[in-house]
Amino acid sequence: MAWTTRGTRAVYDNRWISVREDEVTGPAGDGIYGVVEMRHQAVFVVALDRDDRVCFVEVDRYTTGRSIEVPAGGSDGEDPLVAAQRELLEETGLIAASWEPLGRMNALNGIAVAPEHVFLARELSVARDAERSQLEEGIERVMWMPFADALRAVMSGAISDGETVAALAYAGIRLGRFA
Repeated sequence: MAWTTRGTRAVYDNRWISVREDEVTGPAGDGIYGVVEMRHQAVFVVALDRDDRVCFVEVDRYTTGRSIEVPAGGSDGEDPLVAAQRELLEETGLIAASWEPLGRMNALNGIAVAPEHVFLARELSVARDAERSQLEEGIERVMWMPFADALRAVMSGAISDGETVAALAYAGIRLGRFA
């Protein structure tokens, strides 16, 4: 059965998200559906160095507390690759000579319209100190972890951010780590 939207009303708006409430008819009949819509697409960067280590940031999230994540952020309306390059630089102070798009995904597709792009960044070099932007982003530290250890950290729950888990899966598939 297809969903039918009978009406909609804006509930909340800011520069990052909008929230609306839709009157719908769906598989369970009539009801209300809350939808969060991201203003801009997000980007996630799996930055891999020559020693097969992944660059992570440790960030203190208001909603969930401390989290180990790949560098990421909103596109602010820019091309996703440009946004990924900017986010890697802002969050880690790194630039990459090689960029490969790995795929596209949707976050929380049961309640949100939140398209995301995943990139693999390689041939890394230090561009500048990113300490100021790291503090603005809430980044506690930049850390490196061998790819195999990152997968173990996912399994142990040390890495629990859903988009980071998905980005690592995209990279693992592309790199042949799951064959």
